[in-house]
Amino acid sequence: MLYDAYEVQRSLLASASTLANIGAGWMQNPVNPFAYSPMGPIAASALDVFAHAAAPRGKPDFGIATTIVEGREVAVREEIALRKPFGQLKHFRREGVDGGPKLLIVAPMSGHYATLLRGTVERMLPRHDVYITDWRDAKLVPIDEGSFDLDDYVDYLVAFLEHIGPGAHVLAVCQPAVPAFAAACLMNADAHPCRPKTLTMMGGPIDTRKAPTEVNTVATQRPFAWFERNVIMRVPYFYPGAGRKVYPGFLQLTGFMAMNFGNHLVSHWEMFRHLVDGDEESADATKDFYDEYRSVCDMTAEFYLQTIDVVFQRHLLPRGKMTHRGRRVDPAALKDTALLAIEGERDDISGIGQTKAALTLARSLPAGMKQYHLAERVGHYGIFNGGRWRTAIAPVVEQWIARFD
Repeated sequence: MLYDAYEVQRSLLASASTLANIGAGWMQNPVNPFAYSPMGPIAASALDVFAHAAAPRGKPDFGIATTIVEGREVAVREEIALRKPFGQLKHFRREGVDGGPKLLIVAPMSGHYATLLRGTVERMLPRHDVYITDWRDAKLVPIDEGSFDLDDYVDYLVAFLEHIGPGAHVLAVCQPAVPAFAAACLMNADAHPCRPKTLTMMGGPIDTRKAPTEVNTVATQRPFAWFERNVIMRVPYFYPGAGRKVYPGFLQLTGFMAMNFGNHLVSHWEMFRHLVDGDEESADATKDFYDEYRSVCDMTAEFYLQTIDVVFQRHLLPRGKMTHRGRRVDPAALKDTALLAIEGERDDISGIGQTKAALTLARSLPAGMKQYHLAERVGHYGIFNGGRWRTAIAPVVEQWIARFD
């Protein structure tokens, strides 16, 4: 019922957003005398902020048309390299450019689309042949396509690396640090020809027992059965995935917004002030961020619940008890894939030490093939987006990849 109630509310807000947008335009229209009064810009800005907050959102586009390679601008074309039911391998082909390290960026399946890593892709494109995991919204996958859980996630990563071919590097951002690490362990154990040369993990929950955050607390303070009863819902009938059990994206967004509610209020207040002052550029920057942040998708119930159980409640990977289709994931099998762990000093999603734990688990890997980087004054989002990512963190990743390519 909650999912249906949300859809009703979303429809009502979409209509209200349209009316508010029309009202904002009218309040700024030169033929409207009220537009020249002191209250005109204030009323128009308030309507604009509401219209933006209430507007419905779908899957955003990457919108990366060009990049700079060796000082010259080249066109970028998005291609679907491999399509699977719950996700596709997207390739950013640089027109007229061959070579460069092959890099698979593993986007999180945590309620947001892969476009959340647009800034990550843009920064790595000039020097790398970039691919990304483009996960599908679970409510759009027909129920006859089967299920998708953490084991399937690992299988998808192996299949994507096989399609890319030998010699690829992997960059896993946040949640996929665990399945990417597991895939690397399994592929190393099998001496798989397409095992990654390097695996960079950024703000990932390898061992959530270290420096637990509010996210970790929420996942552990309630029994597993509570999550099954209270956050798993069936997709409404008017979506292609009707009847599928999912963890809705709107619940994930609500949780993240609640964690930093004061900061979000301040951001919208600042947006309002910029609009009143006529500073459209600053207001648009905030709008762009929230356009992406509020674009959410559903996760399959089996993937969400298995992640809660394996990663956050039983900590099976750091305890050496994680399995993939009945086979133990052995970190000691890592001998050929170099590991780079990156954490943010102010990360409130994955605390300091959670990602670094992977370096200790990989006890058979030579010290020269392991590296740790703590990004100072950086929060979770800033690890892979923004100025600090572009100027201080990405160069570390580039040097690590170049060292082993």
